[in-house]
Amino acid sequence: MDFSIRVIRADEWEQTREIRLAALRDPIAHLAFLDTYEDAVQRPDSFWQERAEGASDSGEGKVRQLVAEAPDGRWVGTISLLVERTTDEVRFGEPAKADQTHIVGVYVRPEARGTGVIDALFRAGVEWSWSLTQPVERVRLYVHEDNARAAAFYRRFGFVATGDRVAVPGHDTAMEEEYEIRRAL
Repeated sequence: MDFSIRVIRADEWEQTREIRLAALRDPIAHLAFLDTYEDAVQRPDSFWQERAEGASDSGEGKVRQLVAEAPDGRWVGTISLLVERTTDEVRFGEPAKADQTHIVGVYVRPEARGTGVIDALFRAGVEWSWSLTQPVERVRLYVHEDNARAAAFYRRFGFVATGDRVAVPGHDTAMEEEYEIRRAL
């Protein structure tokens, strides 16, 4: 499959909304996302406009959303990274142990799975993390304990489990495991 990886533009809020809603309709969305389709589809256009602006190159630099774009312009995959500093408020999971980026919102459309899209998105996301002007020490992510397919990819890519686990918000017993990849010294 032919595709290119790039940062979204602020004016691409409709595409941002469409791929997020597609991700939330995926059969394993309940394991991969804290959001639901029912909640997301109700959000006003202003929410999606602010989201796209914040994750674009013209945003504040605290979030980046990368997309894999097919030659016809269709987005076939996405990944977002949150910059987390030890002094920041906690968004999810444990407080940042070090300056880091946090991978969230990973999704590849079914027809693009197995084509290298996910590898390219992760390479670009990790490279972006290492390129920040104010350096980060690691890239982290959380994976639901029942999402074996995602965990296998993260390990293959080079992420290692830290041993830290957090409860999934809104669930009594479900846990998410933290994985990380550290900057090479």
